[in-house]
Amino acid sequence: MIKQITYYGDSAIICSFGDEVKKEINKKVNLFFKIIYQNILEKKVRGIKNCIPSYNKLIIYFDLNNTSREKIVSFVENLSSQNPDLKQSFKHWSIPVCYDQEFGIDQKRVSEYTKLSIEEVIQEHIQTEFYIYMLGFAPGFPYMGDLDNKLYCPRLPTPRVKINQGSVIIAENFSAIYPYDSPGGWNILGNTPVRLFDQDLSSPSLFSPGDTVKFYPISFEEHKNFNMKTFLKNEN
Repeated sequence: MIKQITYYGDSAIICSFGDEVKKEINKKVNLFFKIIYQNILEKKVRGIKNCIPSYNKLIIYFDLNNTSREKIVSFVENLSSQNPDLKQSFKHWSIPVCYDQEFGIDQKRVSEYTKLSIEEVIQEHIQTEFYIYMLGFAPGFPYMGDLDNKLYCPRLPTPRVKINQGSVIIAENFSAIYPYDSPGGWNILGNTPVRLFDQDLSSPSLFSPGDTVKFYPISFEEHKNFNMKTFLKNEN
């Protein structure tokens, strides 16, 4: 499964699954991440401090006071040789989005760039099942592909100082959601009332790498009256 293991300083290794940004490769990264995390919870391995998955690589940080580089490499190689089942389940999320133009301030820009009507832009976004490659940039921020080339639109020439929490955005072949108010240069299509990150929870991030997301439209009033507890109850 792992193509190459390289050292990353004295207390980390990089596990490479390939060089391309492909869903098939990323699924292996995310599955391996889940397996390692499960081993940590079950105390089958000692000394691992953190695992960070990306598009095609996994960085594993470890504590040299509790383990050695050789032990971690041996552990990883043993897991890789077992060829774990890629069909291991990940969650599918249905996320409400209000595409009202009060929220979707870049709909016109995307429409003009793609030569699609605003209605067609929204419809293409709704019809896409997005795959979460990784979380990054900010806690809980999901990098979701793969957006159809028909909706390909570059980032803004100059990033905005503030993007509102919950903004549903696209840039190039990706879509994402801002978990917090933040600067950013992505194109804003709408807003979701779903909270993506809660640091007070044992699992603070709503999404995990490998999950899939599909959006559905809601009205401005539904957005205003949204209940997070009801949403989580229905999703689980």
